[in-house]
Amino acid sequence: MEKILEVKDLKVSFHVYGGEVQAVRGVSFDLFKGETLAIVGESGSGKSVLNQTIMKLIPMPPGKITGGQILFHGEDIVHKSDKEMEKIRGKDISMIFQDPMTSLNPTMKVGHQIMEVLHKHQNMKSSQAKERAIELLRLVGIPMPEKRVNQYPHEFSGGMRQRAMIAIALAANPSLLIADEPTTALDVTIQAQILELMKDLQKKMDTSIIFITHDLGVVANVADRVAVMYAGQIVEIGTVDEIFYDPRHPYTWGLLASMPSLDSDHKAELAAIPGTPPDLTNPPKGDAFAPRNQYALAIDFEQEPPMFQVSETHFAKTWLLHPDAPKVEPPEAVKLKMRKLSSTFEKPILVKEGK
Repeated sequence: MEKILEVKDLKVSFHVYGGEVQAVRGVSFDLFKGETLAIVGESGSGKSVLNQTIMKLIPMPPGKITGGQILFHGEDIVHKSDKEMEKIRGKDISMIFQDPMTSLNPTMKVGHQIMEVLHKHQNMKSSQAKERAIELLRLVGIPMPEKRVNQYPHEFSGGMRQRAMIAIALAANPSLLIADEPTTALDVTIQAQILELMKDLQKKMDTSIIFITHDLGVVANVADRVAVMYAGQIVEIGTVDEIFYDPRHPYTWGLLASMPSLDSDHKAELAAIPGTPPDLTNPPKGDAFAPRNQYALAIDFEQEPPMFQVSETHFAKTWLLHPDAPKVEPPEAVKLKMRKLSSTFEKPILVKEGK
């Protein structure tokens, strides 16, 4: 399979008044053509910084890429200038942001905002660009696109604004689309529609997608693979089936156990991961998750674990996978959640053919 993106040992820091925040600490992953990779984790785990770095959108200073490579179509973009990145952003790599109301220009008609991308990256004339803008609005499911193309963002509902953002992101047919919590600001019904739309568009356009979310439940029917981030590192990565039905890292267990489900007893308390994420101005020695991990071993407080290989596609950064470690099963709450997930789907969550 063709690799669209290779991130190798990426490190990103921010110099702030209190010191140096090590926001991304040695992240590595690959993304293949037509694949959706979901990146999940608590707020502050480094998800958004990682993906804004891929687009070279972090402010420098105070931000700085302190190590690693970002190979896009085999070319390292870490050292590209802003001018060079302007030719890539929007054309080859696009992003859908969390809140469309703050991302769309309130003083410009939605159609003109789509047309701007077409003028810059496709060299289209105005009449041709307007026809394409209408076509894109229709593609993302906005009714009466001929009318809507001449309206302003405040005339759109929240769901329609997010659809318009997707239309802008897809205007130049990018090979990589980064969706940064694209459904967080939407209600549950509209959220489901947007997720279904993204799946449908990916099939039609064969675009690779990085989907960022703090909600593990959102990715079950969207992603091919899932990367779990904690304290600026990927602590587990695998196919959707592997992460949901065979999780190996205690942090992933905690995320799964804390997922609410519709059939839960309304009197039952939601599971929570005890403690708080570490201060990344002074990352802890050993495994960053150890202070919150009830299964932590003595070595977790002394030495950072490597990535252990579980299968060809599944890796987890925990000493519990060492051959000499004691055998530990996921807690009962996680096993219960896994059983409920199995019964929710008639067959296991399957990744796309060839992935």
